[in-house]
Amino acid sequence: MLKNNSKKYLLSPGANSCAGCGELIAVRAAVRGLDKNTIVVNATGCLEVTSTAYPLSCWGLPWVHSLFENASALASGIKAALKNKNTKVVAFGGDGATFDIGLGLLSGAWERGDDFLYVCFDTEAYSNTGFQASGATPLGANTSTAPASLDKNHFAVGSEQRKKDMIAIALAHGLNYVASSTAGFPDDITAKIKKALSLKGPSYIQILSPCVPGWKINYDSAVKLGKLAVQTGLYPLLEYENGVLTKATKLKNNSGPSAAETIKKQQETKLKNGTLQNSLEVQTKSRNTKEANHNKFICEICKKKYSYEKSLVNHIDRH
Repeated sequence: MLKNNSKKYLLSPGANSCAGCGELIAVRAAVRGLDKNTIVVNATGCLEVTSTAYPLSCWGLPWVHSLFENASALASGIKAALKNKNTKVVAFGGDGATFDIGLGLLSGAWERGDDFLYVCFDTEAYSNTGFQASGATPLGANTSTAPASLDKNHFAVGSEQRKKDMIAIALAHGLNYVASSTAGFPDDITAKIKKALSLKGPSYIQILSPCVPGWKINYDSAVKLGKLAVQTGLYPLLEYENGVLTKATKLKNNSGPSAAETIKKQQETKLKNGTLQNSLEVQTKSRNTKEANHNKFICEICKKKYSYEKSLVNHIDRH
């Protein structure tokens, strides 16, 4: 990490993030949309940890570290205290700080109409603390707290919850500007940051930021996956002004196989390799065991039936 020369850098090189970090790519693109008349509030997370390793800092802007949950409250307070109202305030947070821990305070700031930009760098998990599932984790994703496995003894589908729609939540608060982007489109990120800061009132930008260790991807894959997420319609580039959709990604006609055909082919491959068959056998065995135990244990006193021996013992004790 370099000693920051604010005359040259708003965010200097040298952050000790993972090689190929998708979040840092997105952050650099976002910072290009700022100027020196900006104060940055940073929630606890990967960006805060990697860009400000004591006693150095990458930041050439006034920068404040907040707790995990209160970046939006701190941004509101700073904006209210400023004598120069032309100074911009921008809050940065990950999906844990945005979708989960800080959602209540963020909602309060939006309800008040506080004039600052909030940017969420969405890695779809708690990347800084061990890749635990967050409110941004999509259905079926593999995380440390919702692991996916095809092991015949430990079959698991991964996350069983659907990703929280923060874009819809932001729109429901009546924000002037709401947008989404990904680390695969840095120029799009920069343009949207500038657009958001040109408008009065609260704004929200959500940026998909592939995490190298969390997603178990190669060091050079974050940008590629950011592009694929948009091109497949999984994470479109959106822009809303005053609640009206003004820009959206247009998908090209795809002559390739449909999603149903792709899934069928994957299942056929798994059947051929035996992995899917093993998982189905585990589910069938579990279901058969439950059926075999159903009403297996009978009280000789009142003839009441139980599926578990322990339940019968507890019942007898009450006689």
